[in-house]
Amino acid sequence: MTQPNPSSQSVMWIKTPQAIYSANQQDASNGILIKGNTIIELVAKGQQPTLPYDQVFDASNHVVMPGMVNTHHHFYQTLTRACPPALNKKLFPWLQTLYPIWAQLTPEQHEVATELAMVELLLSGCTTVSDHHYLFPQSLSQGIDQQVNVARNLGMRATFTRGSMSLGKDQGGLPPMSVVQSEQTIMDDSERLIKNYHQQDDLIEIALAPCSPFSVTQDLMKSTAQLAKQYDVNIHTHLAETEDENQFCLDMFGLRPLDYLDSVGWMHDKTWLAHGIHFNDEEIRRLGENRVGICHCPSSNMVLASGICRVNELKAAGVRVGLGVDGSASNDHSNLMQEVRQALLIQRLRYEADEFTHLDALELATVGSAQVLNRGDIGQLAVGMKADISLYKLDEPRFSGSHDPLAAMVLCGAYKADAVMINGQWKVKDGEWLAGDLAELMDRHGRAAKTLFKSAGY
Repeated sequence: MTQPNPSSQSVMWIKTPQAIYSANQQDASNGILIKGNTIIELVAKGQQPTLPYDQVFDASNHVVMPGMVNTHHHFYQTLTRACPPALNKKLFPWLQTLYPIWAQLTPEQHEVATELAMVELLLSGCTTVSDHHYLFPQSLSQGIDQQVNVARNLGMRATFTRGSMSLGKDQGGLPPMSVVQSEQTIMDDSERLIKNYHQQDDLIEIALAPCSPFSVTQDLMKSTAQLAKQYDVNIHTHLAETEDENQFCLDMFGLRPLDYLDSVGWMHDKTWLAHGIHFNDEEIRRLGENRVGICHCPSSNMVLASGICRVNELKAAGVRVGLGVDGSASNDHSNLMQEVRQALLIQRLRYEADEFTHLDALELATVGSAQVLNRGDIGQLAVGMKADISLYKLDEPRFSGSHDPLAAMVLCGAYKADAVMINGQWKVKDGEWLAGDLAELMDRHGRAAKTLFKSAGY
């Protein structure tokens, strides 16, 4: 029977889940209590809530887990999925093929790409997103502002990184000159975004993110580190994704990627890196000593044949390791639950079957990713944590005959959440996005993708 709740603020008991993954080994077998935007009690096996409640959500047919955290993406790339000119190419030629297409990006296309990517992530059970937007054609000077508005409208938690490219083709870099910006422009806008949006509400954080060693100058990397330290924000970049990048750094700077990172003042615990594949043992030790974060992007690494991240060695050294879907032009989806399965499978090619488990894969997408973003309030189910929760049903043919619900989530290939809560508010129920018309969004997005492709001369 539902107990009366004397408080003026409603309390919900998510009751008796089929299975629960807390990401911290705390027992919440009989559910969790939520008040406002916060978890206020975990109910252990065989126990009843000790606190009063006035709402019940029956989770007896659900697997319950923390809302997942995506730590690396490029939302605009949802417009160039399965793009014919870029198929079956390695990273550098892949980028060189797509840069001229992306250079035509308009504000309207960028906005709908952001919304589509975030809703796709949400439907997979992701509640916190991070986007690395580094592409700023002349018409897109307010690109991060657009993304903040979309996130606030959706009610999703987000870390938006003010990316940048300052080293164009004429200066020895990879991107065309039409999408590079001056260091002054980049730094001024970075400071503006931090002042306007960083932690100004419960949803939005800003980080700074020069794109990569082959698209920015050393001076920009140093200036970014200094500005980030001034405002105490995180910094992010791509690093050690391919052997080609290693060679580029040796040719351009006379340094391997990690030595280059160290030389520009980035070796500390406010830094997280996308990919982090091609590090040697000594470099992994240094990364761990400095508590640098790594975002593992398994699908992208497979599509571009970049290599396999050494997740276990990184974690053993003290590196914070999380999960990301990466850009939808190299994945080509924005489904973080599918990425959990991909992480398990690719790591099994590096390690023995008992050395990387389904629980290890789930950890990457939850508490691991939260640690990468230096967030202590999300990524696990515990008292005081934000009420960001995802619930899944195992009611499709792919799950029939399964015995361990958490293992089935990963091994049988869960991909769609049945219900998703952010800050104590339902965003998905019965597998449906509650805040908009998904078919209408897809129609707008599809038309934008065709227009972008056509504007590039295809």
